[in-house]
Amino acid sequence: MGTINPQAYLREKLYTEIKKAKTRDGYGKGLVKAGEKFSNVIVLCADLSESTRSQWFQRKFPDRYVQVGVAEQNMASLASGMSAAGKVVFISSYAAFSPGRNNEQIRTTISYNNWHSPPGKEINVKMGGAHAGISVGPDGATHQALEDVGLMRLQPGMKVIVPCDDGECEKATFAAAETPGPVYIRFGRAEYPSITTEKTPFQIGKITEFRTGKDCTIIANGPLVYEALVAAKKLEKKIDCQVLNCHTVKPLDEKTLLEAVKKTGCVVTAEEHQWQGGLAGAVCEYVSGAYPVPILRVGVKDRFGESGEPDELMKVFGLTAEDIIKAVKEAVAMKKKI
Repeated sequence: MGTINPQAYLREKLYTEIKKAKTRDGYGKGLVKAGEKFSNVIVLCADLSESTRSQWFQRKFPDRYVQVGVAEQNMASLASGMSAAGKVVFISSYAAFSPGRNNEQIRTTISYNNWHSPPGKEINVKMGGAHAGISVGPDGATHQALEDVGLMRLQPGMKVIVPCDDGECEKATFAAAETPGPVYIRFGRAEYPSITTEKTPFQIGKITEFRTGKDCTIIANGPLVYEALVAAKKLEKKIDCQVLNCHTVKPLDEKTLLEAVKKTGCVVTAEEHQWQGGLAGAVCEYVSGAYPVPILRVGVKDRFGESGEPDELMKVFGLTAEDIIKAVKEAVAMKKKI
């Protein structure tokens, strides 16, 4: 799975003095880097330039930035047209509105057109879905996108990325600019633990092993990667957990996943998303056909969000290290019964 010592790619003092940062800051930095390297990169925003950090690109490249206003449907269609004219276009909004509000335009003008485009003529629209998950906090259920990964994962040809922290979000944004076809990048508003370094590997479509283990595989993305590492640390004297960072939900790294489940014999998925349709859906669909093992899911259990502070909501919705620990124990117990 690529590394002899996965922990070498993580920050020192991971469990004691972890710093926090906003993943959306990584998106803003990634946009600027992409703009510096590629003169055909254009950024559109739906009246949320500060919230999405796309204003950082606007300040440096004002002639390549378009403020569309509160019109996510128009933004998607406009981006598709610009891409057909040779541009690499990033569109930015809250995930609840893009892809939440403009799913049909993304489907028809971006994904469908891309599906029928020959190599070299892809529809290069990259979507930044900000303020995703319940960690948006006080904004409440209407702004807490919990189904966006599922929406985008179902679109043919779409690549779907859920970075684990700000550094990985920056890498993902830049990589999206270099990757042909449509890409969806999901990130949040709250400060999450910043766990990776510049040396941490990142490649679209490749799982990164953050911790080795032989008893259970915890596969996570977004802020749940840190929770998975904490859970594995707390369990290490009794259960040896492998932790995989599956930042790319689509295309799924089936080879690495298959190697993992054959080694450990059981799986726990963890994500800040509905436990249907997202990472858990992708993992269950593949593993059930390739190498069936017990799988338990940590995620939002078929409900809408609610207002509250991010840390409070993570506990209320069962998305903490303690919830992962409980699932791991159940998965290992199930494995022993087989």
